[in-house]
Amino acid sequence: MVRLALLSMAHVHAMGYAQQVAKNPDAEIACVWDDDPARGRPAARKLEVPFEDNLHEVLGDSSIDGVVVNAETSKHQDLILAAIEAGKHVFTEKALTIRTAESDTIVEAVRRSGVRFMISLPQRSNPETLFLKKCVDEGLVGQVTLMRARIAHAAALDRWFKDGSLWFSDAGLAGGGSLFDLGCHTVDVMRWFLGEPESVIATTSNTSGAYDIDDQCVAVITFKSGAIGIVDVSWVHRAGPNTWEIYGTEGFVGKGLPGQSPQLQSRQAEVAGLAGTFTPARLPEGLPSPLEQWIAALAHDTPMHIGVEDGRNLTQLLEAIYTSAREARAVRF
Repeated sequence: MVRLALLSMAHVHAMGYAQQVAKNPDAEIACVWDDDPARGRPAARKLEVPFEDNLHEVLGDSSIDGVVVNAETSKHQDLILAAIEAGKHVFTEKALTIRTAESDTIVEAVRRSGVRFMISLPQRSNPETLFLKKCVDEGLVGQVTLMRARIAHAAALDRWFKDGSLWFSDAGLAGGGSLFDLGCHTVDVMRWFLGEPESVIATTSNTSGAYDIDDQCVAVITFKSGAIGIVDVSWVHRAGPNTWEIYGTEGFVGKGLPGQSPQLQSRQAEVAGLAGTFTPARLPEGLPSPLEQWIAALAHDTPMHIGVEDGRNLTQLLEAIYTSAREARAVRF
C-alpha cells in the first residue's frame, strides 16, 4: 500500500486528487499538511485523516512514500525540493514552477535522486489528444505547418476565484492568470506535438477588470520544425467552441467543433481509400490519469508517460510568452 501525504489544499483540484487517491486500491492518504491550518484542517476532517502543521515531521515520516503537491505555484520549488531531499516520490499540480531556472533545479534534483516524479498534464491521457498525436506522428497530415488551439471559459466574467482560490489572481503566487492557469493545457500539448520552440511573440490583456491579472492571451510560436503555433486563451469566454486545428502539407486534423468527433482529412488516408473528411471509427484507448500512472509506478513499477522534463518545457514556454507580452518583443529560445 502506497502511503501519500497531501501537501496543501490550495489548488482547486486538490480535493479531486485526494478522492482519486482514496479510491485507488494501491494507495491511501497518510495525512494533510498545509501552511494554512484554516484551509488544511477542514479538508483533513472531510477526508478523515490526520492534519499536520509541521512539514519537517511529515517528510521525516518513514512510513510515507510520496507527496501530492497542491500548493500555490510559487511554493512548488521549495516543497518539491524538500520532498526529494527526504526521499519522497512527488506528484505535483501544474505548472511545475513560475520560472525556468526553478524548473531546471527540480529536473536536476529528480535525476540525481531517482525519485518517481509526475506532473499533472491530463490532456496527454485523453483519447482525442492521442488520436491527434497519432495523426501527426504517422505523417497523416504531412509536415505540420500550423497548429491553432483555443481554450477558454468564463472564470473572470463570473468571478470564479474567491476566498481560498483567490490566489489564482495573484501573479506572485500563481505566476500568471488565464495563460498560466488554463493555457497550460494547450501550451503543453502544442509543445508535445510540435517539438522545440524557436521564438514567440505574445500579447495579454485584462478585459473584465475582475482580477488584476491577464484574462486573455494570444501567443504566436515559431517552432524549429518550421511550424507555427497559435495559442488563444481566455477567462472571458461566454460561448463558442474550444478547438484544436492542425494543418499540414498532406491534410488537416482537429477537434472541438460543436457536436462533432475529431476529424481528419488527409491525402495519405485517401491512398488507403478513405476519401474526404472523416471521423475515426475508434479512438485510441485513453491512458490512466497522471496521478493513477504515478501510483501504479510506485506500487507496481509500471512505466509513466510524462516526465519532469515535460513540466520544465511547459514552464519555459509559459515564461517566454509572458516575457514577450510584458516587454512587447519577440523572445528567442
